[in-house]
Amino acid sequence: MSESRSLQVSIMGRDYRVACAEQEESGLLEAVDYLNAKMADLRDRSKVVGTERLAVMAALNIAHEFLSMKVGGSFDIAETKRRIKRMETTIDQAMAEQSKLF
Repeated sequence: MSESRSLQVSIMGRDYRVACAEQEESGLLEAVDYLNAKMADLRDRSKVVGTERLAVMAALNIAHEFLSMKVGGSFDIAETKRRIKRMETTIDQAMAEQSKLF
């Protein structure tokens, strides 16, 4: 069993602490970068206001991308599921921080 450690990440200029196994750190950072890019793109090309709304819209877009993928010979469904789980953890922690504001 791998040990989790706390990793600080920044999403849309806000810092979050995320529990992460050491061997999954690079994947989590990749997910953070991907989520940041999706949220920034949505912010720049739409009228969506607020980090929480941007996060939900980005999650919907990412889920749509995932469901639109065709399973092929080189597609690794297990790795994709792991990446989505890491993204869900990041989003859950971002949303928990949001709830403290209200």
